[in-house]
Amino acid sequence: MEKKMRFGIKSKIIIGYLIVIVCLFIAFIVLNSQISSLQKERNFIIDHDIEVHDLTNRIEKHLLDMETGQRGYIITGEASYLEPYNSAATSWEKDYNALYQLLNNNPNQQEKLEKIKGSIQDWIEAAGEPTIALKKENNTKELQQFFEKDPGRQYMDDIRSQFTSFRNVEKKSTETRATELDEKNQKIKIGLYGLLLFVTLISLAIAIVLSNSIVNTIKEVTQTIKRITASKGELKGRIKVRSNDEIKDLGLATNALLENIEERNWLQTNIAHAVTMYQGIASVDKLAEKFLFTVSEMTQASFGAFYVREENDKGNLFVKQAAFADRKGDAGRESFLIGEGLIGQAALEKRTFVINDVPDTYQLITSGLGDVKPKSIFIVPVLFEDEVIAVIELASLHEFTVLEQELISQVIETFGLTINGVIRRMEIARLLKESQAMTEELQAQSEELQTQSEELQMQSEELRMINEQLEERTKDAEEKSFELEAAKEDLEEKAHQLELNSQYKSEFLANMSHELRTPLNSILILSEMLEENAAKTLSEDEEEYARIIHSSGKDLLALINDILDLSKVESGKLDILLAEMNMSELPDQIERNFSHVAEQKNVQLKINKAQDVPDIIHTDEKRFQQIVKNLLSNAFKFTESGSVTVSIQRVADHRLTTAMRTVDTDCWLEIAVADTGIGIPKEKHQLIFEAFQQADGATVRKYGGTGLGLSICSEFAKLLGGWISLSSEVGKGSTFTLYLPSLSNGLIDYEKVNFAYEEVAVSVEEAEPEAEITEIDHPVQPVESSLQDGENVFQDKRVLIVDDDQRNIFALKTELAKQGMTIMTAHNGIECLEMMENSEPFDLILMDIMMPQMDGYEAMQKIRGELKLVDLPIIALTAKAMKNDREKCLEAGASDYISKPLDLNQLFSVMRVWLVN
Repeated sequence: MEKKMRFGIKSKIIIGYLIVIVCLFIAFIVLNSQISSLQKERNFIIDHDIEVHDLTNRIEKHLLDMETGQRGYIITGEASYLEPYNSAATSWEKDYNALYQLLNNNPNQQEKLEKIKGSIQDWIEAAGEPTIALKKENNTKELQQFFEKDPGRQYMDDIRSQFTSFRNVEKKSTETRATELDEKNQKIKIGLYGLLLFVTLISLAIAIVLSNSIVNTIKEVTQTIKRITASKGELKGRIKVRSNDEIKDLGLATNALLENIEERNWLQTNIAHAVTMYQGIASVDKLAEKFLFTVSEMTQASFGAFYVREENDKGNLFVKQAAFADRKGDAGRESFLIGEGLIGQAALEKRTFVINDVPDTYQLITSGLGDVKPKSIFIVPVLFEDEVIAVIELASLHEFTVLEQELISQVIETFGLTINGVIRRMEIARLLKESQAMTEELQAQSEELQTQSEELQMQSEELRMINEQLEERTKDAEEKSFELEAAKEDLEEKAHQLELNSQYKSEFLANMSHELRTPLNSILILSEMLEENAAKTLSEDEEEYARIIHSSGKDLLALINDILDLSKVESGKLDILLAEMNMSELPDQIERNFSHVAEQKNVQLKINKAQDVPDIIHTDEKRFQQIVKNLLSNAFKFTESGSVTVSIQRVADHRLTTAMRTVDTDCWLEIAVADTGIGIPKEKHQLIFEAFQQADGATVRKYGGTGLGLSICSEFAKLLGGWISLSSEVGKGSTFTLYLPSLSNGLIDYEKVNFAYEEVAVSVEEAEPEAEITEIDHPVQPVESSLQDGENVFQDKRVLIVDDDQRNIFALKTELAKQGMTIMTAHNGIECLEMMENSEPFDLILMDIMMPQMDGYEAMQKIRGELKLVDLPIIALTAKAMKNDREKCLEAGASDYISKPLDLNQLFSVMRVWLVN
């Protein structure tokens, strides 16, 4: 049969487009000739008429420049005004000649141009040149007479009128040409519409022919697909296409897709069926028999055997558990070892074998009519956890298809798990049965022995009970010992972790303190300098700004100190220094520190001190003062009107609790701070003594605060052997009471004292103290009596500042220079040593501690050791301010120690002591 010529959709469309393109090309040639003609006429109008108008405007501009230059020169007498006049006088004739040549085909317009030229020349001769000459001669009188008549204006009006008439004529000429061009354009448009209609009709005809040839074929394919879809899953139907184009390719591809889907559906259905048939089977032989029957039915296999792995003395042995179409039990051998025969090789290599060229000696398939040789053999191992636990061998009268092989491969992917589960269940059932049998046997033996040993049992009952008790106690002791050992190890590990965490936290807080105090030092020093306004260059507002900056810096310093104090308390590294404290001075100190606060807030401050309060107690005065100041600051912060009352009294003996009597103390003091402020809800009493906690969000927004003050006060009170209680009512006020022992015999172990915390209430949100207590005490040595108040010990003293922060250097250098000192600076320890070796001796060194390359500790050691300058005063300045920093600085060679941010008065005081001594 002769092969039908292929005429594809692409070829049909290309031929149709070629016909349309040819028609369009012919139309384009016709239109191009017409458009070229129009283009020439349009270019003439654009080039000629625009050039005429441009030259006309330029001539008028030259004339205007001449008139402007003439008048400017006459008015001002400046020769620069003649430059545009002279330039325009030269240029207008060139533009006139160009315009005249451009109008050589229009004599009437040339005649008008000649009249315009005469008018321009008349204006130049009558008004331009004469007036300029008169101005050059400085003949003001004749100029005035000339401008009283002003004949030049009439010339100018005539010239403008002539230019207007000239342009109107040119405009009419342009409009005439445009009208002619529009008529030609209309004719071309009509011709274009005609060609467009012609090409459209041809295109429609071609489109109809091509679409019919394509759409009819597609409809046939669509109808076939709809019939297949309406068959509700029946995919037997196929698409038949008569055309030899891409539609036929689509039909063939669709048929192939339907075949593939049909195969996949068959595959998924059989896999689902095979998986569900495993359920409820409790023995391997039943499972193997069911599996062989199901798989043989799906693959049309005629013969099969199922082998399961068993372990024996010879190793892993695969034993036949089931067979399909077995003839008197001779369907395959009963067992085989790994690597034995083709089936053993499949188990060894964990690989599937498909053999289509079956030898003549292979087992025949038996039927009722006779024996038949199989055409294909399929051997597949079953894996579980990458181990072969079974092998299946199938034989068929037809070759196993790829789809049948894929079915079996996917089924056995999970079949290994099923086989293993059944084997496990069988093993459990066997063990259970054996256990039951052994239990029954033991029970029978036990009954027999019980009958024989009743007398012995009566005699040994007591001994048995004792032995059981001893064994139980021994077992309990061993368990407890093991638990204690584990708990000990756990506690040691946690203690080690806590120690590391405390070390990391301390180091972090030290670095944080340094990073915050270093810029804060510059802020406080510079703001204090601005606040003093020694040069009287700042206004009152600017002085107030400086005071606000300085106050804010102090507040930030207080917050840093509070965080460091809280950290020290939590880590147990806060030193408590017990000493004598004069209680008789406490009322005056409170009055001095808070009377101005009371006046500012218009709140009455009352201080009551009982007569029985001892004049001297033993406690840490610094921590005690910090507690009292925090409580008073809170009271004033939350009191808008009314009063704040401080009551100091001794706790009477009859009021001492049992816990208080256990403390080795001279007496107990009760310091109560009562206010008439906002009060605290009872459910918030305990909360506000926790770090970073407030009574409520509204209090935070209205009154501010960080939530550290009361937490620090509570911890300090505990370290001093006491506690803080709270009684408060919302809207009426609060009373914070500090109970404190006089520890003349040293600190107590607070954890061993069982204070009655039910009586301890908590207070409202804490406030930062108005005046921060300096954490590090500086040694003050006596100054010689010969030093007079008016004497300036700093004059002409050479001071070396060693600091890596330019802001600190600038602030210190500026303030020290005002005192008459000569200041030198170094940025690290290395520069410091080089300057000391290569320059004149210094009277004092201000040494920062944390610096790059060489820190302050090493620099001071080298100064004292290598340079042998043991008497040179060195004052250590550091922002780290952690425990033992003072001792470390003094051991490294510092004469004294000051923490940042610096108090200038304190710095000058310490410097004065060392410079005098």
